[in-house]
Amino acid sequence: MNLKEISKNSKTSIVDVRSKMEFIFGNAKGSTNIPLNKIEEKLKDLERMQPLVMCCAAGVRSEQAVQFLQSKGLKEVYNGGSWQNVQSMLDS
Repeated sequence: MNLKEISKNSKTSIVDVRSKMEFIFGNAKGSTNIPLNKIEEKLKDLERMQPLVMCCAAGVRSEQAVQFLQSKGLKEVYNGGSWQNVQSMLDS
């Protein structure tokens, strides 16, 4: 399964790791905002939300989140890159 298929799966949670203010000014439809600095405290919630597609402004922070979550044992977590990229996958 590719990232586009994963993103469009109704069971997939899209998590935007940008700040609340960044998220307010634009986000992928249906995404949840959990800023990168809150990922560790939301670990239990994120475990239940799998599969996860993480996104941010350019893909750097979302990759950090993916690496952290994988180090904590989460298996179904993917870097979607920018939120615009994720939205584009959802729209196509």
